[in-house]
Amino acid sequence: MGVGIAVGLSGFAFGVTSAGAGLTVLQSCALSLLVFTGASQFALVGALAAGGNPLTAAAGAFFLGVRNAFYGLRLSQLLRLPGPVRPFAAQWVIDETTAVALAQPTRRSARIGFTVTGLTLYLLWNLTTLAGALGAEALGDTDAWGLDAAGPAVFLALLAPMLRTATERTVAGLAVVLGLGFLPVLPGGVPVLVAALAAPAALYVQGMHGRRKEAGR
Repeated sequence: MGVGIAVGLSGFAFGVTSAGAGLTVLQSCALSLLVFTGASQFALVGALAAGGNPLTAAAGAFFLGVRNAFYGLRLSQLLRLPGPVRPFAAQWVIDETTAVALAQPTRRSARIGFTVTGLTLYLLWNLTTLAGALGAEALGDTDAWGLDAAGPAVFLALLAPMLRTATERTVAGLAVVLGLGFLPVLPGGVPVLVAALAAPAALYVQGMHGRRKEAGR
């Protein structure tokens, strides 16, 4: 619930940003209800606010959201939810619910963590989106509040303790280098996908090192 509340409050920032980009209250709320992945939503309205083509803005938001598909692959194995429930659970597969679920010691606690985080965050994100879109002028400059940093900050706080081995820390470090390195030259959302290549690259090098040690023996 703490994660859901902390990140859900940044829906204010999205509502205000969306309204400032020219979207109506209904359009802003529809994005939070149907898309429900903050980074993609901010990318979309940010591109529109800068005068970008709607199709290009949507494409950038889509590529940024593709990372959730990788989360889904891992969570499907961990949670093992019944078939009829999976399409609904897929709506809640985001950074925060994934991090909370993976941090749990048992499948039961992972299911509880995923469900409580998803429910709390979904409800609060949508409520604060509505409030932000309705009261955009009254809220003023949300950049000064730092609400847009709440989601990434919570995600990093959950992720850091999970990097226990040298391989995991190497993957995280390489992902940061790839993501930041390609940020200036690739369209929005694509650097995140490039950063995902850090995992197979690090595992390949680790495997090569292991085979050399075996050959040496």
